[in-house]
Amino acid sequence: MLKSIPKNLSPEMIKVLMEMGHGDEVVLADANFPGSSLNSRVIRADGLRIPGLLESIMKLFPLDCYSKTQVGLMQVVPGDHAKPDIWNEYQNILKKSGEPFKIEYIERFAFYERTKATYAVIQTGETALYGNILLKKGVI
Repeated sequence: MLKSIPKNLSPEMIKVLMEMGHGDEVVLADANFPGSSLNSRVIRADGLRIPGLLESIMKLFPLDCYSKTQVGLMQVVPGDHAKPDIWNEYQNILKKSGEPFKIEYIERFAFYERTKATYAVIQTGETALYGNILLKKGVI
């Protein structure tokens, strides 16, 4: 155990977040996301919701201030509900972190393609639709 490390971040998550370099991306994926089909580095976080993980990660994780966008969300497929409620939670957590950020909305299959190039996927138990969120790492 270490001091000041949120308890919902596993040793594997901390290791991966520390290994990531400037510009690397990580996806916090909901329970329906095909993480293992898209990326070989998948960290299981079954039973955990993304808002809690996001809040903990943002205590440690700098966002990339040199990029146009630092956060990516999967765009709602036409015909589905409008803006998912969970996105408001994410925005509040990101604002609270103090990290400057701009959100990019990525078409579903483009999000899948981008996931193939991310450093890792953290597969959660999140059941909210469109709960996936991509974070781009910055520098300290």
